[in-house]
Amino acid sequence: MDVNKKLDTRGLNCPLPILKAKKALSEMQSGELLEVVSTDPGSMRDFQAFARQTGNELVEQSNAGQDFVHVLRRR
Repeated sequence: MDVNKKLDTRGLNCPLPILKAKKALSEMQSGELLEVVSTDPGSMRDFQAFARQTGNELVEQSNAGQDFVHVLRRR
């Protein structure tokens, strides 16, 4: 997957990963991909809700060890 921007929010708890992702997406062009890495387990459901509420597409979610990876496509 060709990600346009990566955001490391490890160590931050809700709502900071969402707020940082929102800011990053606002600076991106429509269709571009943002990858957010978080250590907050609650970020899995938070990013699902964020995508539904904002219209940005949640392309992929996964976890690797203690990292939770979210890929969003800018609407």
